[in-house]
Amino acid sequence: MTWIMIDIEADGAVPHLYSMVSLGAVVIDPERKMDQTFYGRFKPISDEWVPEALAVSGHTREGCMNFPDPEKEMVRFDNWVREVSGTRRGRGGEECPDARFISDNNGFDWQWVNYYFHRYLGENPFGHSSTNLGSLYKGRVNSMFKNFKHLRKTKYTHHPVQDCIGNCEAVYAMMDQGFSFKL
Repeated sequence: MTWIMIDIEADGAVPHLYSMVSLGAVVIDPERKMDQTFYGRFKPISDEWVPEALAVSGHTREGCMNFPDPEKEMVRFDNWVREVSGTRRGRGGEECPDARFISDNNGFDWQWVNYYFHRYLGENPFGHSSTNLGSLYKGRVNSMFKNFKHLRKTKYTHHPVQDCIGNCEAVYAMMDQGFSFKL
């Protein structure tokens, strides 16, 4: 099983109406190397965008118009996921990636990744599930009011790979505190 930390930036609140700007992914590695990374940028798929949302990513609309084709980037991401993860048998007996999706805000990040995978490839190699890092931490410390973000070493910048690295650092810190996380 391969756990992959994922973070995305978007120019609006929901897929289809708006566009994913960038996607970062980092394999949560038992040796804590964090050197298996993916970074993709996406040309807009919608004419709609929210200037304040786009500004968070540090990109301009004009710059995004020169980003790679979304279908090609999703094919590249799919190939990367399959390369870094093992395989398992699906419900129908078919072989599929043994990749697990985890993010700081999986409710937001997963919807974009899922939509883009289905739009361009017809399937999501992560399946229909994702894991929320914040919820794992809340369960670990037995409090709905605690936050894991103090466990990051890498500054949070809204660059998706850098933010994934910080989130991986939080997972490793949780493991150092006795959290059992099968890698």
